[in-house]
Amino acid sequence: MGAVVLREGQKSVLITGQVLSSRASLGNDTLHAWRHRPCDRRGVPRKRFESPSAAIVRRPQAQLTNAPTTGLFVIASARRPEVLKDLAAKGIATVQLDVTNADSIAACKEEVSKLTGGKLDFLVNNAGRTHTVPATDLDVDEIRATFETNVFGVMAMCKAFVTLLINARGLIVNIASLSAAVPYVFGASYCASKGAVVSYSRCLRQELRPFGVRVTVVMAGTVRSNIANNVLPLVPGSLYEPVADLYAKRQVYSQTNNTMDTGAFARQVVGNALRPEVPLLLRAWFGRRDWFWCGGMSTIVWLGTILGEWMSDTFAWRTFRLQRLKDIIDARRKQAIADAKTK
Repeated sequence: MGAVVLREGQKSVLITGQVLSSRASLGNDTLHAWRHRPCDRRGVPRKRFESPSAAIVRRPQAQLTNAPTTGLFVIASARRPEVLKDLAAKGIATVQLDVTNADSIAACKEEVSKLTGGKLDFLVNNAGRTHTVPATDLDVDEIRATFETNVFGVMAMCKAFVTLLINARGLIVNIASLSAAVPYVFGASYCASKGAVVSYSRCLRQELRPFGVRVTVVMAGTVRSNIANNVLPLVPGSLYEPVADLYAKRQVYSQTNNTMDTGAFARQVVGNALRPEVPLLLRAWFGRRDWFWCGGMSTIVWLGTILGEWMSDTFAWRTFRLQRLKDIIDARRKQAIADAKTK
């Protein structure tokens, strides 16, 4: 871990999912957005917001040190510590963390507690695993692996760090997905995992409210990342072999349709988390939002949730061109009937 110290007045942030390249990772853009949040002399984030372009221009790439002038005290994490060496060398606190491993979580909690004096102001559950496979082709072991990271990892982190969060009257930021609200074709396992995060967060918000701990759910849309780098082929004999080209396009859909820059996404998420607290009835319009819709296509999906299920179903059917598969199936049935009559 980097030799860094929490300074008086700074607020602490632990981000899960700091993975791989600092140029391609959503986790690292989130890290930089938190790190360079403007603060006053006491280290308290200023309630001021910049446009994405202004933030990029202002961001001092050479000043990657945990100091009051650069923002909050951010702790970066990764399963493999070696990917964080460049951050540690620049004075950023780093910690090894595998959200699917109980011992790793316990060790992370101990180190974070030492760094922060037994409290944590922000827990950002950003670790995630994509899984794009037709529902009828799913491998149960792969489903379990997806839920281990996307669901059980979130639950385990909240349980482990709740005492530190209570001590700081902190905020939990759970990164969910639009797929929890709309049928994201060929993503049944991923959609189910993010839907579970949404339901879990609803209950968690109420249960922790008496302790002063708040919960924000980020309904993330399409965001530029390396999440679609590993494209999976259809399994042999799949029902969807006739439209294999549509399946291939679906695998990279999040990177080719209204995709938001990761830096802009991260700054919006951080901006919402640092907004002032207001009464519950006003949160949809002012202050920090409990539900924060952000990223490409988030507006249209949000509207779909208001208009009803028919809107979401129609959107998915047309977007992923499933009518083409239906036409192929109907044609085959008609041909089979015709062949049977000629026999």
